[in-house]
Amino acid sequence: MRIQSSVLVHLGFGKYVRSDQVTAVVPIEEDRGPGRRTFVHVEGRQDPLIASRAEDSLVRDLVQEPREVTQARQQQEILRDLVQDLGSVNATLRRIVRDQGNLDFDVLERRIREVLPDEDGE
Repeated sequence: MRIQSSVLVHLGFGKYVRSDQVTAVVPIEEDRGPGRRTFVHVEGRQDPLIASRAEDSLVRDLVQEPREVTQARQQQEILRDLVQDLGSVNATLRRIVRDQGNLDFDVLERRIREVLPDEDGE
């Protein structure tokens, strides 16, 4: 990944900064709250700007991800949504769909869970 060149990144509450001027993005730990999520250090400024957005969303806007990474993230989100929806299908309906439609929700759900990374990044 690399920093996008000359793209305006929204910090929140009408503040923007050029992507290639950002030198550091640091989560605020003390007094963090609405309107105070992240310190954004910018070239030529001694004090950081205060962003109302979380650091991970700012970093996503700052960097240019390869298309494959973006697609993989989107596919994982779709699979997470699908496995969540499958979890709400009751046993009777699962049995009917398996017996009448040859689609086993239990197997599908298990296979999706096997390919999804753990929520903590593992």
